[in-house]
Amino acid sequence: MNDHKHHRSTTILLPADGAHQTCLVKEPPIKDVSPQETVLKKTWLQHLDARVPRYTSYPTAPHFHGGVTAATVNSWLERTDLSEPLSLYVHVPFCAKLCWYCGCNTTVTKTYAPVKPYLETLLAELQLVVERLPGRATLSHLHFGGGTPSLLSPDDFHRVMAVLRRHFDFSKGAGISIEIDPRGFTASRAKAYGEEGVTRASIGVQDFDADVQKAIHRIQPYEVVAKTFEALRRNGVMPINVDLIYGLPCQTDETITASVEATIRLGADRVALFGYAHVPWMKKYQKALERHGLPDAKARMSLASAARAALEAHYRPIGLDHFALSTDPMAMATKTLTLHRNFQGYTTDTATTLIAIGPSAISATGWGYAQNESDPTLWAQSVEEGRLPIHRGLVLSADDLLRRDVIEKLMCNLTVDLEAVAHHHGVDPAVFLDDLDRLDQLQREGMVQITGWVVTIPDDARIAMRTVASVFDAWLSSGKGRHAAAV
Repeated sequence: MNDHKHHRSTTILLPADGAHQTCLVKEPPIKDVSPQETVLKKTWLQHLDARVPRYTSYPTAPHFHGGVTAATVNSWLERTDLSEPLSLYVHVPFCAKLCWYCGCNTTVTKTYAPVKPYLETLLAELQLVVERLPGRATLSHLHFGGGTPSLLSPDDFHRVMAVLRRHFDFSKGAGISIEIDPRGFTASRAKAYGEEGVTRASIGVQDFDADVQKAIHRIQPYEVVAKTFEALRRNGVMPINVDLIYGLPCQTDETITASVEATIRLGADRVALFGYAHVPWMKKYQKALERHGLPDAKARMSLASAARAALEAHYRPIGLDHFALSTDPMAMATKTLTLHRNFQGYTTDTATTLIAIGPSAISATGWGYAQNESDPTLWAQSVEEGRLPIHRGLVLSADDLLRRDVIEKLMCNLTVDLEAVAHHHGVDPAVFLDDLDRLDQLQREGMVQITGWVVTIPDDARIAMRTVASVFDAWLSSGKGRHAAAV
């Protein structure tokens, strides 16, 4: 056994004096591992290195097709039940700088000039949607995503909110959330959010380590993030979420733990810990990360475990990759089994209809999914011609709805009663017998427990959630969709 101790220099910008402080963090000595543990680790790695969806929807986006058109979505909107509130997603596909890990549909712009005409088209698309609804709708949740929606000027943010309030009512306690890049964030933006009643901000941090930030082309010292927190709180924009990523170049268990500890010092109410999705066949610029070296499956699993351990010492684990204070609504939802999952990830929003506007945005209804044109030019052309800019989608079958229910329960609650779900959908639970057979191997390895018709993911196997859920995915082996590793 090698008992040499290694050191890794971690540089984080601390809030006290704004100066870099270099800390030497000792790696723990390598411990002896029993043969049984070694076999377990190897088998887990084999499963967790498999490429499976994140299941923010089911079926997943790679299976969408051109058979869903503007006419299809016109029909869905016209039949929408407005006795229940809707959820609205507003996509802002612009960033001031390109981060090399990013998998989003965005455009880098060095000036604000392209944003103005984009907003005109975005609001025109919204008008097309509103005209097709059977009446005035109520929103229970509004989310601004991107890209970098915090790039919008305060005046333009006020303008968009004014148009939204003209078209929709907001339910009591409606959530209004926005994603924020702390680089270039201003006090005037925080003031605008406070004035418009934004109820939650989500700050993209990813990692606080200086070497990691340099490798991923996203330099934002701790002090910059701390000032963003302060500006938001001063204007009553709370709670505040933080996004972190594991699996990036230059990360070690020690550096990612230090990033978690820095996040806790900031007082984040909720943390999302995402695994970096390396998909250079979709985002060619991600290849720039390869020259720094990307962690392999074993290192990714170690990074995820180290970050989770540090987070769970302070937060309640939520589903696959979220952590929240015990007083957070999401933590409450895990207790009452009312947590949900949609294209924005985990949510407490119960709306069954999600309308999304902007290029590449995906809407979800009880009938199916519809994705807008990803190409901004084609998207704008459709809107200017008075057509919903639908590019593709999927009509949900009875089996899709059944399996979507199972997968969402596993992803949110870590357990599902297959018999109860089957009866709810009017089918015989025997439809799941083949899936239970496929779960046997995962059960032998401790990744899942099966008692009768009840399937449960043990708490210490949360990391395997996507792998377990994929067993119920009838679409996984078909199509040409490519996904990121499960961990």
